[in-house]
Amino acid sequence: MKVASKELLADLIERTENCMTEAENLYTKSKEELNYKSSPHTWSILECIEHLNRYGDFYLPEIANRMAKSSALPAVNFYAGLLGDYFAKSMLPKEKPNKMKTFKDKNPNGLSLNKTSIERFLSQQKTLLELLHRAKGVNLNKTKTAISISKFIKLRLGDTFRVVVYHNQRHLVQVNNVLKQLPLSGL
Repeated sequence: MKVASKELLADLIERTENCMTEAENLYTKSKEELNYKSSPHTWSILECIEHLNRYGDFYLPEIANRMAKSSALPAVNFYAGLLGDYFAKSMLPKEKPNKMKTFKDKNPNGLSLNKTSIERFLSQQKTLLELLHRAKGVNLNKTKTAISISKFIKLRLGDTFRVVVYHNQRHLVQVNNVLKQLPLSGL
């Protein structure tokens, strides 16, 4: 995949802004609605958001760190890496999303959560937006980041941004699916 770096960043910024708007709308829901689960094995809205927070805890500092150390001049075009492109595309929301096993440290199932999870997510999204804007001055191809499942595998910064943003979108689709399942009588 080849895309103008400027276009990629603009797309990711727009997607992140949309995620923020969706998350802000969750403030109108009650604690009971935000914690509603159709079964013990599914995630509530807040569990979906907390899952994203846990990934943000790893990726945002990793991205900031690598960007700060990068000295390569920005490239006009971004070329997705083979592995990075695969990971990013696997995160994109789909009509019938492929099931993925969540690592234990990223699984919030069963936690007692409240609206502070939403606040933390929004704070992380503001940081992500700042990083995406700053990335205009960084080489998205030559700057590499570790991934959460292995410090030894490195992805191009552009691919890492895609993975993070698409992963956020994927779970906000899941949030919307939970919203559709809420009992009509209210909680």
